[in-house]
Amino acid sequence: MTSSDGAAQDDTIERRPDPTRVNPIGFDAIVDALGAGMRDFRKAPRFGLFFGGVYAAGGIIVLLTASAFQMSYLSYPLAIAFGLVGPFVAVGLYEVSRRLESGEPLTWRGVLGVIWAQRRRELAWMAFVVLFVQIMWMYQVRLLLALFLGFQSFSSFSAFVEVLVTTPEGLMFLLIGNIVGAALSVVLFSLTVVSFPMLLDREVDFITAMITSVRSVVTSPGPMIGWALIITVTMLLSMLPVFAGLLVTLPVLGHTTWHLYRRLVPDPETGETAAPEA
Repeated sequence: MTSSDGAAQDDTIERRPDPTRVNPIGFDAIVDALGAGMRDFRKAPRFGLFFGGVYAAGGIIVLLTASAFQMSYLSYPLAIAFGLVGPFVAVGLYEVSRRLESGEPLTWRGVLGVIWAQRRRELAWMAFVVLFVQIMWMYQVRLLLALFLGFQSFSSFSAFVEVLVTTPEGLMFLLIGNIVGAALSVVLFSLTVVSFPMLLDREVDFITAMITSVRSVVTSPGPMIGWALIITVTMLLSMLPVFAGLLVTLPVLGHTTWHLYRRLVPDPETGETAAPEA
């Protein structure tokens, strides 16, 4: 009796679904998710424009303190604060897509209430992970500046740029800095691309969410790195016209991330993923 009960218990443990399981995807899934993200933006443009406006306003504030107001010393704490708040704003876009997918009503109170509720959930810890990587990136920039350019001061930003592009030390700083920055970007992307929508969607801890996110990149490296490049290029182009492009591109990217998550991570009970919309 005891033996059979033990065997049944072992069988139950073995059959327990793996919460970090992911499905491999192809580039067609990226295209499908982008299409779904654009449809979500068209269905709920006021929410997308609002959250895109928050990001754009944050970027403008950081830029102004670094240049127009001659308060570059404030850029560091402002950038950190914005990096800490950013993930919670992205949750708003995921929640809009989740509600559109499930047919739930879209209300400002409902969407903003979900964002406010995240302060007590595991997503808050993920925000600190993002903050930690951002701080690492800022300190490696300062370290490389000290190594290659010393502690010299520059009379203006244009003088600093001139040193970067016309001296061997400046060019070496750009080369090493970009390599290190790219490596940190890949790490951050791998840790977060699935983590945030998963923490909104399910009751899992942030470590499980990060493992799932990394597995999604390792399982489908080509499509996922392609998605990372799309995000990078789109964000850079969107910031050129004084961050105005973020009003549209950022909500589309946010909605797309939700749909990509739904294609990557199967339901732990049924093993099914979201089917592409027609």
